[in-house]
Amino acid sequence: MTKTVEIHPEVLKELEYIVALHKEHGAPSSMETVEDLVSFVLASVADGSRRPGAWERQLLTMMGLVADCAEHEQYRSSYGMPEDK
Repeated sequence: MTKTVEIHPEVLKELEYIVALHKEHGAPSSMETVEDLVSFVLASVADGSRRPGAWERQLLTMMGLVADCAEHEQYRSSYGMPEDK
């Protein structure tokens, strides 16, 4: 499933700059397009949501995106709502 996400024009300019820097200088996780960069960031957020012990979880914690419930502290091997819900 593909979704469209609107990005504020000023934010888009910064994301384009990040990609330009990657292309010119390289990076450990170098991105070729803004779409690649956004996809990588969103996948990291999703991984942090389902894997409380992963490094990505720090992203959610720092942004205040961890729900205040025990359910969000449980490891899940797959994406999405658990099947027992």
